[in-house]
Amino acid sequence: MELGIGIGWRPEIAEVVAELPGVDWVEVVAENICPGHVPEALERLRSRGVRVVPHGVSLGLGGADRPDAGKLAALARRAEALGSPLVTEHIAFVRAGGPLTASRTLEAGHLLPVPRTRDALRVLCENVRIAQDSLPVPLAVENIAALFSWPHEELTEGQFLAELVERTGVRLLVDVANLHTNRVNRGEDPAKALDELPVEAIAYVHVAGGVERDGVWHDTHAHPVPEPVLDVLRELRARVRPPGVLLERDDDFPPGEELARELDTVRATLRSAAPRTAAVPAPRRAPTRPAEPAKNTEPAEPAEAAENTEPALPADGEAVEGAVRERLALGQVALLSALVAGTPAPEGFDARRLRTQRRALAAKRASVVAKVAPELRDILGDGYRAAFLSYARNRPMHHGYRRDALDFAEHLLIAGTPVDDRARRRLTHWWEERVTPQPPRRTTRMVRAARAVLIRR
Repeated sequence: MELGIGIGWRPEIAEVVAELPGVDWVEVVAENICPGHVPEALERLRSRGVRVVPHGVSLGLGGADRPDAGKLAALARRAEALGSPLVTEHIAFVRAGGPLTASRTLEAGHLLPVPRTRDALRVLCENVRIAQDSLPVPLAVENIAALFSWPHEELTEGQFLAELVERTGVRLLVDVANLHTNRVNRGEDPAKALDELPVEAIAYVHVAGGVERDGVWHDTHAHPVPEPVLDVLRELRARVRPPGVLLERDDDFPPGEELARELDTVRATLRSAAPRTAAVPAPRRAPTRPAEPAKNTEPAEPAEAAENTEPALPADGEAVEGAVRERLALGQVALLSALVAGTPAPEGFDARRLRTQRRALAAKRASVVAKVAPELRDILGDGYRAAFLSYARNRPMHHGYRRDALDFAEHLLIAGTPVDDRARRRLTHWWEERVTPQPPRRTTRMVRAARAVLIRR
């Protein structure tokens, strides 16, 4: 399926995207779309023949739990509402805890890397199959950027992804910016990863910008695409012609002319990259999931079977034992607790890198809460960020960013802050309006609005 050149659609640049020349398709954050109320700007693009691909961020396919049926159904509805040719998600975990560890669920608010172990791969394969069976269109999964590595990994990134494709037939969304990130942060060679990938399984490619600070690459999606990322794109193009390439930008949006120049640079990079003359080996399994296991398959020779001492992955449709999921769950909850709840770093991890990740998670959490609840930043003024980071230091998020905003406000009120009486009254009214079990009546809303005006005076 040919997609062409695309760009990440965001409400802040909706009108800019509509005017960009040569945009063949766009990608939207799935969780930001309501199936019954697709933004009018997106509908205009669709009417012009621009395809829209929903890109999920909350499934947590790499987590120890099976994918949530409600989240899968919501993703399926979005794909149908947008007439999408496929949907995409990440090879990551975003929460940990719950019944598998008899502990409260912790939310990361971010994509975190899974260990490249055979246990994690077995769980991921089953989770991907569950997702495939629940979606009306093909699924592609994305490699993520990471600030740290898990100890005792058994597979390289390329081997891990190749095994995943072989076992499930899932498509790949290869993010070349993330491969560059892992080169800087984890010392991994993007060319080696690309050599190990079944490149024919690639559905499309992401490119994005970032910035390096103190020897750590931060995948910000808020900077121009740098030359090292374009170099990885050239490496990929030397192996295969990707069906689609998409420019991601999530913050600090530049003028439309600059976005157009970045898209032109991507096109020029693809044209200038010289394909290899040597044939690329075919993947071990075609990147389409069979309806049932192949029949009339010759059994393995006894000598070959005896040499294979690695634990076998489950066959298609075979459930992963609970003990495997429990082992993964315990490792993930220990790591996430260190990142968001202030517990000690698990053995084997780079404590310095975990501190960097912990700061990055808290900063992102503060920024997102400020977006979903801008009134809090207005009420607290310049003191918002310091107050939130102090609150979040040992208080993990449990139920998403909107609940986090309410918990933050409640924490401030219990602590007797802000000290200013007018700000405290405004914060109290903001909190009360959102924690009531049902929306206030029209008369109550009018009284509260008038009271808020008086408080501001």
